[in-house]
Amino acid sequence: MRNILLTGMSGTGKSSVIGILQERGYRAVDMDEPGWSVHDADGHQLWCEDRLQEDLTNSGETILFVSGCAENQGKFYSEFRHIILLSAPAEVLIERLTHRTNNPYGKRPEERAEVLHYLETVEPLLRGGATHEIDTTQPLEQVVEMILTLALEEM
Repeated sequence: MRNILLTGMSGTGKSSVIGILQERGYRAVDMDEPGWSVHDADGHQLWCEDRLQEDLTNSGETILFVSGCAENQGKFYSEFRHIILLSAPAEVLIERLTHRTNNPYGKRPEERAEVLHYLETVEPLLRGGATHEIDTTQPLEQVVEMILTLALEEM
C-alpha cells in the first residue's frame, strides 16, 4: 500500500503541498476540490466515499497522495501507509488564512474563529491518528521533501 494522507487544519499548507506534488508528476488529490467532498446538513465536510475508495483501491503500484480533513476521514485510515498531520501555530494559520488566494475559506472573522476552535478540538484527534507530524512553518519545499522521504522509504 502506497497511499499517503496529508491532513490538518485549514492554513497548514495541504493544498500547496498537493499542488507541488502534482507539478512533480505524482498522483495527488485535494479533497477540497469540487467533486471530492460534500457537506452534511450541519455544514460538516464529508469525503465522497465511493469516489475516494475507487481511487485508493486502484492506486496500484503508484503513490497516491490525498489531502484534506473531514468528518469521515477515519473510515479510510486503514487504506493509508502514512497519515501525516501538517501543523502550524495558531498565529501562523490566521496569517495564512487572511492572505491566501487559493481558497476563500478563512477570510471572514467567524471562519477564522472556527479554525481556532478546530485547532483546540479537532487537531488533537488528528494527532492521535497520525503516523507522523510535520511543522509547516518550515519552507514549503522542505515540507514537500520530508513528505516524499516518508512516502519513498521502504519501497
